[in-house]
Amino acid sequence: MLEGKKIIIGISGSIAAYKTAALTRLFVKAGAEVKIIMTRAAMDFVTPITLATLSKNPVHSNFIKNELGEWVNHVELGLWADAMLIAPASANTIAKMANGICDNLLLATYLSARCSVFIAPAMDLDMLAHPSTQANLKKLGDFGNYIIDAKDGELASGLEGKGRMAEPTELLSEIEEFFSKSKPLSGKRVLVTAGPTYEHIDPVRFIGNHSSGKMGYAIANELDAQGAEVVLITGPTSLNVGSNRIKRISVTSAAEMFEATISEFVKMDIAVLSAAVADYAPQHRSEQKIKKAGDELTIQLAKTKDILKKLGELKTDDQLLLGFALETENEVSNALKKLKEKNLDAIVLNSLQDKGAGFGHDTNKIDMLFKDGRHQKFGLKTKQEVAKDIVEEIIKLIHA
Repeated sequence: MLEGKKIIIGISGSIAAYKTAALTRLFVKAGAEVKIIMTRAAMDFVTPITLATLSKNPVHSNFIKNELGEWVNHVELGLWADAMLIAPASANTIAKMANGICDNLLLATYLSARCSVFIAPAMDLDMLAHPSTQANLKKLGDFGNYIIDAKDGELASGLEGKGRMAEPTELLSEIEEFFSKSKPLSGKRVLVTAGPTYEHIDPVRFIGNHSSGKMGYAIANELDAQGAEVVLITGPTSLNVGSNRIKRISVTSAAEMFEATISEFVKMDIAVLSAAVADYAPQHRSEQKIKKAGDELTIQLAKTKDILKKLGELKTDDQLLLGFALETENEVSNALKKLKEKNLDAIVLNSLQDKGAGFGHDTNKIDMLFKDGRHQKFGLKTKQEVAKDIVEEIIKLIHA
């Protein structure tokens, strides 16, 4: 959710400032670009060089940034950020913010910021409970700022009570949740299947296909980027998901993918079935490696369960179901037949006749056919770009 986001962390004078090293690292690891502004009092608790190293940006504390007298433009900083987090926010800084006092760079940037501002108080319990502090926090909330409540626990004074700054992981989650809510698929649960299935003949041999899983993984990552809660059911592949928010369920066979998909589907708003599931599997699996004997080996195959058809039968009016069709002839008519027979809302058509499309490539070329009769053609693109096109069409379907 924070990939490419620009975050200002404002640090004021509180013992909780020591936590901002871990907080900075979490934001950077999540893909955010971080700039830090400290008050002079904050430097008594954590050093600027530590935070500059972790954020990979200079730390600002003064209006003058070097011996040449160059100015730190607080207005520019305020316009740069997608979000500003004041953590820890001391009673003194909270009072100044609430009353428009502007006597340091942090406060000047706050007053110039056009982005959303989050405030994480940290102080002793009696300071936090004092009517003036509570009035200041209410005023800041009324201004449209987000107050991240202090927590109960042991305080620096040795007392027990409410006043501890929220932990870095909690602060990260608050900001991630804020950005996810602004995404078009926020709150939607989406199931994606990807990769091949392997149908074992014996312990060392299997029937499979050339699917790499790249298309399905790209779709899962793009759905996550658009705010969806994604469950990825994947056949054997060496790929990794791009986000730790995506729940990955690994399976091997068509039967395992059937069971996992049916189990998850009832909880989903949307399902995108891009996996290349085997249509047939050996009727009997040898427990031992089959030895070479004779010139021929006959393997009896049995049809696997049709996952897409079953989901089409289970689908409610509130669910969207998208399938894939990889064809080599009569592409459109075969895809339309699949769309109708399996009760899909849309189907993504690949043709192996198209150069650069299909298994193994980093590119793909698709058509999308819809239940309402629409037929959308797309040119050859990277699979990441194709995933964006598919997810954009899903968003249109939701809001149609």
